[in-house]
Order: sequence, then structure tokens, then C-alpha cells
Amino acid sequence: MEVKIGVQFAARELVVDTDENTETVEKLVADAVGNGGVLTLVDHRGRRVIVPAEKLAYVEIGKETTGQVGFRS
Repeated sequence: MEVKIGVQFAARELVVDTDENTETVEKLVADAVGNGGVLTLVDHRGRRVIVPAEKLAYVEIGKETTGQVGFRS
């Protein structure tokens, strides 16, 4: 699934392609914002993206990518 993260004072958004489901991503965002901690997502290649919750402008959660055909990079 594709997750777009807007970061305050950053010109571009972060795009993370993760294997997590919608509910898990929502919970991670809610926990990070509620605790004032950091939002940590792991992409499908195993790389970690860490954003301080206080710097989040928005989080856009896309559709789950099941049954995808073709090449992924």
C-alpha cells in the first residue's frame, strides 16, 4: 500500500510503499501523534522511514495493492 506523508516545512512529500494494512498504518499514526513520538514505517524493501509526529502535516493512506501486475521498482 502507498502512504504519502506531508512534512511541515518540506517542499516534497514522502512516499512509502509498505506491506502493512490500512488499520495498522492508522494505528501507527494515531499512536505517534497521541504520544508525541515518531512515526516509523518500513517499506517493502525493509528500509525504515522515521518522522517526528510534531512535524507531520498530513498522512494519506492509499488503497492496498493486492493483485498487482507488472514490474515494481
